[in-house]
Amino acid sequence: MDRVSIVHENFLRRVAAGDLPAGATGPGDRDPEKALDLFRSQVLSRALDLQSREMQKAGQGFYTIGSSGHEGMAALGEALRPDDIAFLHYRDAAFQIARARKAGQAGMMRDMLLSFACAAEDPTSGGRHKVLGSRALMIPPQTSTIASHLPKAVGAAHSIGLARRNRPEHAILPRDGIVMCSFGDASLNHSTAQGAINAAGWTAVQGVPLPLLFVCEDNGIGISTKTPEGWVRNSVEDRPGLKYFHADGRDLFAALTAAEAAAHWVRTHRKPAFLHLRTVRLYGHAGPDVVTSYLPKAEVEAEEAHDPLLYSAGGLIGAGLAAPEALLSIYRETLEEVAEAAREMASVKRLGSASEVMASLIPPKRACTPSNGPGAEARAQLFGNDLSAMEQPQPMSRLINWALHDLMLDHPETLLMGEDVGRKGGNYGVTQKLHGRFGPARVIDTLLDEQSILGLAIGLAHNGFIPMPEIQFLAYLHNAEDQLRGEAATLPFFSRGQWANPMVIRISALGYQKGFGGHFHNDNSIAVLRDIPGVIIACPSTGADAAKMLRECHRLAREEQRVVVFLEPIALYPMRDLLTPGDGAWMDHYPSPGESIGLGEVGIHGAGEDLAILTYGNGHYLSRQAQRDLAEEGVETRVIDLRWIAPLPEEALIAAVGERPLLIVDECRRTGGQAEALMALFAEAGKAPLARLVAEDSFIATGPAYGATLPSREGIVGAARALLKG
Repeated sequence: MDRVSIVHENFLRRVAAGDLPAGATGPGDRDPEKALDLFRSQVLSRALDLQSREMQKAGQGFYTIGSSGHEGMAALGEALRPDDIAFLHYRDAAFQIARARKAGQAGMMRDMLLSFACAAEDPTSGGRHKVLGSRALMIPPQTSTIASHLPKAVGAAHSIGLARRNRPEHAILPRDGIVMCSFGDASLNHSTAQGAINAAGWTAVQGVPLPLLFVCEDNGIGISTKTPEGWVRNSVEDRPGLKYFHADGRDLFAALTAAEAAAHWVRTHRKPAFLHLRTVRLYGHAGPDVVTSYLPKAEVEAEEAHDPLLYSAGGLIGAGLAAPEALLSIYRETLEEVAEAAREMASVKRLGSASEVMASLIPPKRACTPSNGPGAEARAQLFGNDLSAMEQPQPMSRLINWALHDLMLDHPETLLMGEDVGRKGGNYGVTQKLHGRFGPARVIDTLLDEQSILGLAIGLAHNGFIPMPEIQFLAYLHNAEDQLRGEAATLPFFSRGQWANPMVIRISALGYQKGFGGHFHNDNSIAVLRDIPGVIIACPSTGADAAKMLRECHRLAREEQRVVVFLEPIALYPMRDLLTPGDGAWMDHYPSPGESIGLGEVGIHGAGEDLAILTYGNGHYLSRQAQRDLAEEGVETRVIDLRWIAPLPEEALIAAVGERPLLIVDECRRTGGQAEALMALFAEAGKAPLARLVAEDSFIATGPAYGATLPSREGIVGAARALLKG
């Protein structure tokens, strides 16, 4: 007999025989019907697990990782309010079912079956995954997350305190709400979990409100790797800034008492707490997992003896609230009800085309209160002496800074966060004066952890803020890229567009810093960003473009709920001259606040018919130099500035190039660079002649060789000659 059947038969036999765990906690003076409802929630969770396996055998279900053994999470569903946002572990069906009962929401059984069946009418993901989640129940969907949801839980909790003083137009979390996130004991060891817990404590010890409840469901094992006894408690009990609670999560009413106490403490003190629940994992990790292949049979049987449903039955029977026969009837009837409802799943419509699957990649637009921009008087008061400086051309770093000022003045829900963005004003001075002018609640100096920075932004976006997190250097993004790939970009996709986390991520990027930093501060690869579906990538080349594109990026986030990455070329921050020292030709006047460059608009410089050079960022700067050199040789060139790296503005690019021979200049590497996509685009369009000049597949060196692997002014001229000669 398989372990699923053994656990099932054990429950029937032991309840009938009165063979129940000793010392099971009763409901005390709680309402008897509510106590029975909690048991019903647990049983429905178990029945759905059993049915998911039957559906998979029949080819009607596709993912069987279940919640059996974790039914004690029904206690959290009861202890928390339905408007307390919850980021759930994938074993928390009982939480969602109990919350639905508490909120008076019917139909959760069918909704979960639709999810198992990947049905197009699944109200959570629309058939894209088996996920927990519900917009009505304030549960954003999660997939097989391994702690990646903890940083955004920290951000969401921080947003509640910020919104008390500065409530965004699209805020959804109540002023007295708390945030709950749950995870397994194995996930606790992930760097993302450790970073989030550290960030929560780091924030709390500074007196910053952070109403967050971490819930660790400790079943003692991660797939096949056991957690050392006492590891969870010993590693978190004495963490600064974190209140520790513990209970046996197999014992429903003991877990409920602890959950109520923990939730009350968080809500009252506005500080984070850690609820450690002892659970048990039944049946192994997922459907195909044979637990006895890596655990002794006796150990598996010992765990099965602590089935949470047996504890709940013991507590209810011991309190005189139900006879064994009544509880067995609830169990059998629930199994029959679920099996009957599952028969419908054989004929439900499923997604079948690429367009259906991709329909929710891009979140829907939302209505925003129109703005006429910041008023002249308010701008004068904010900028002070900077207004007179606007009468003179300025380098890119200054123009980005002023654009940030205008955006924050016009949109109070806009926040900046990152390492050193506050008092210091950033590594390159791009955020200077913002901290002093807008305060620490809107310009947030974070701890040195990119996962926490992006998680903070994602959580803030959940509550209506428009975060603009800064990553100091492009290479640092790799410490946290899953926060974009696994969390921010997937949320609309897996929620049918019901949830989104709009933001503008500013990154000091790319190479050409003379003799500084090496590959950690000069990184010329953005391949990790380019292949994330739904993410917009912008890269300005001039100061004026940077200001105008940043405004469009902010609009895309605020109105269209997009995740936008804004790459700021480090080497161009201070650039003043173009052709000769002192010419000042690479500086611009600050564009008026109403000016912007729309998504997909490319830049065109020159009308020459002999050659088109398509480029971006530092490549644009070098190509403009090469344009003058080629003109001296009689070659009239048009330089096209890509501006928008993703999605590629294909039609605009093809129109801008026209019939000219095309040279693509890409400062990123030969492998994985933008040139690959651009070459494919023009090759498929029948474009010839066509060539590319790219960086070598190499990291960047420090010192005089900083540019040795990168395209150069001279290299562009040489490549142009070769293309035209060929």
